[in-house]
Amino acid sequence: MKNLLFILSFILFFYQSVFTQTLLSADGTTDTYTLINSVLANPNRDVVEVPDCNHNDFGKHITQDFDNQLNKNVFLFHIHVTPDNDRCKAGVNDRQRNEIKTYGDSPENLIARNGETVQYKWKFRLSDTFKPSASFTHIHQIKSVEGPYASIPMISFTLRKSNPDRLELRYTATTNQETIATANLDLFRGNWVSVTETINFSNNGSYALEIKNIATNQIILNYTTTNKDMWQDGADFARPKWGIYRSLNNKQDLQDEIVKFADFSIEENPKTLSAGINIDVLKAKAENILLYPNPSSNEVEFKNANSDNYDTIEMYDYAGRKMSIDKKLNNDKLDVSGFSKGLYFIVFKKDTITAKVLKCYVKWFFSW
Repeated sequence: MKNLLFILSFILFFYQSVFTQTLLSADGTTDTYTLINSVLANPNRDVVEVPDCNHNDFGKHITQDFDNQLNKNVFLFHIHVTPDNDRCKAGVNDRQRNEIKTYGDSPENLIARNGETVQYKWKFRLSDTFKPSASFTHIHQIKSVEGPYASIPMISFTLRKSNPDRLELRYTATTNQETIATANLDLFRGNWVSVTETINFSNNGSYALEIKNIATNQIILNYTTTNKDMWQDGADFARPKWGIYRSLNNKQDLQDEIVKFADFSIEENPKTLSAGINIDVLKAKAENILLYPNPSSNEVEFKNANSDNYDTIEMYDYAGRKMSIDKKLNNDKLDVSGFSKGLYFIVFKKDTITAKVLKCYVKWFFSW
């Protein structure tokens, strides 16, 4: 009975793949900062970065209100050209910030470690007359914590005064940020849009973004890339930020703004991988993989194995110890000679997601 329970728990451990999703939605009743911190922060910690300290007479710079277009409560992020600043930081007068984030004092599943795949979803709406400047106005960032590149966002949604005004998708793995996609800002003004952003955080990672007009279902911006450096070396973890963070270097171009946000979602190991592959489809394709012969004392072959359905093969013994098999793999064959007799588990993975687990029995080889 003990053996059976161990086998079942081992297989469940790999197959569950921990689909952990966290949602933050306005409710219209709970104190706004308390609500945000209850989801994105550990107890008694604070993820809200607001200019309240320099603008007390306005009150809280993130509020809630009922939105008739979405027919639900949403968050309102307020920013004022004067006197809002960057949290009253001494000597910092050239920018202002009203953001929420995850950080080191957030639950572990809300920060991204090297090798993890995370999907971020949210909705936002710019005002009909939103005015960016020629300097930066960020409404979303993916930033690293620790390391030499922590000061510059790896990903940012930057609103820019141009001809025409535009939203820029900007990227860097080091310090040389570049614009990798753009969209006309008129497609955003006055419209609720939904965002789905999926990132495999690694030096050979991937990035996928879809922004869609909620009312018309029109895709405004679609960008996908693989084999992309999506990890800033030296980082401890990466985390998202949402809100308004803008430069005051071209103050004459700016105005007081309200940006609306709704339904933030953070999901580790999402059902749709960074390359757009649905996990249920992936597992269905991998279901046909078989081992032959099994048991074996020499070599096993993976029948019906298609490398499109996995990118990593791992092997574990009955005690859950990972075996070294790099030198024993040869295309669709695995040399099991030299392993002790017993039960092993062969695990096929795609983008850190377990697609298939096979039981492999190694028997002793007898020569007469």
